[in-house]
Amino acid sequence: MRAKLSSLISSLRGETDEGVAGRNAIFAFLIRICSAGLAYLSQIILARWMGSYEYGIFAYVWVWLLILGGLSTLGLNTAVIRFIPEYIEKADMARLRGIIFQSRLITLVTATLLMCISLALLLLLKDHVENYVFLPAILVLICLPAYALTDLHDSMARGYSWMNLALVPPFLLRPLLILGVMAVLYVNGYEMSAVTAITAAVIATWLTSLIQIIILHPRMRQEVPKGDRHNETKFWLATAFPILLMESFVLFLQNTDVLVLSRYHPPSDIAIYFAALKTINLITFVHFAVSNAVANRFSAYEARGDRKLLASIIRRSVTWTFWPSLAAAIGLLIMGKPLLWLFGPEFTTAYPVMFILAIGLVIKSMFGPAEYVLNMLGEQKLCAAVLFVAAVINIILNFMLIPPYGLLGAASATSLSLTLAAVLFFLVIKLRLKITIFAFSN
Repeated sequence: MRAKLSSLISSLRGETDEGVAGRNAIFAFLIRICSAGLAYLSQIILARWMGSYEYGIFAYVWVWLLILGGLSTLGLNTAVIRFIPEYIEKADMARLRGIIFQSRLITLVTATLLMCISLALLLLLKDHVENYVFLPAILVLICLPAYALTDLHDSMARGYSWMNLALVPPFLLRPLLILGVMAVLYVNGYEMSAVTAITAAVIATWLTSLIQIIILHPRMRQEVPKGDRHNETKFWLATAFPILLMESFVLFLQNTDVLVLSRYHPPSDIAIYFAALKTINLITFVHFAVSNAVANRFSAYEARGDRKLLASIIRRSVTWTFWPSLAAAIGLLIMGKPLLWLFGPEFTTAYPVMFILAIGLVIKSMFGPAEYVLNMLGEQKLCAAVLFVAAVINIILNFMLIPPYGLLGAASATSLSLTLAAVLFFLVIKLRLKITIFAFSN
């Protein structure tokens, strides 16, 4: 263990690709810790200001924004992480300019169309939508294009390994702006309702997107000088389509529990479950940080044909993911009840939910950034297939377990689905890529 720790520290200090990736992982992890704290604080304040009922409405509507925003990029948000480092490695500036331009255009058009269609459906089905959901849903759709563009630009910056530009806008600036706008509204006597919170979120999301563009655009102009664009839109979309399916399955895997709960339980119960979910999901920031730091390396090493270095960085990414995730899970479970109490005394009833969700998240961390390994190495279809199976099982389990077991049923369905996905990823990578991706393998 001491030899491994010494080797890890040495590699992090060096200027090798692994050292840079390791430092990027640490930087991304530190940003996510700060953003997690900020986002968590804002959720606590919102819950305290609004109460569990209004907070539950806010959580339900925001989940729909996450789903629609994730779909709006058509999978290009992940595809650019693969293609940008590949084109840089090959010095293919024409294709690099092409994918940057086309992915922005496609995302903006798709998000705008999806916003208009969703607004039309809401107005058409107004009589079938709960009154307390209708106005917040209308408002949240207004920020859909800005949310989607922020997601895409985040991925572009990650493709260049610009971790500060990738992570600060969506994970620090946006929650800070939401909290700031809400504070201004609170001081000025506005009712602390779901409508007020969504209004603050819309303002913050648009401001974040504009600020991100202002900062990112000059940096990219320096790296990508003006010139001809070589567009391979059909190829990029064909590559991104399995990723779109994958992202869709991930979104439903992550959010089906909240959506199904809303069918059987009032907003106050959704709020209590959402607080437990937000608390224990702090574990996933480790996985996210490591994935952001190393995903573009997978693509670059594959393009270079260096399978030995590729296998090495994959093994290290598993180590960087599992042990911090395990430590985070233990710490969060120890502090679970006090953390939930911060939302309000009634929220502590969700403490058992945290234990059930933690099991699935820790098992998932044992296999590191498995989905990124498949995506960056051109195995998007297999990744999508695994996530499709897990998403379908998750939907079935939620409808089976929530009616009799409520919040505990929702947590069990999610945890079992995460475990199934992790095991399937392990088997697929082992059989297809001949790589063992497991925390306890040699």
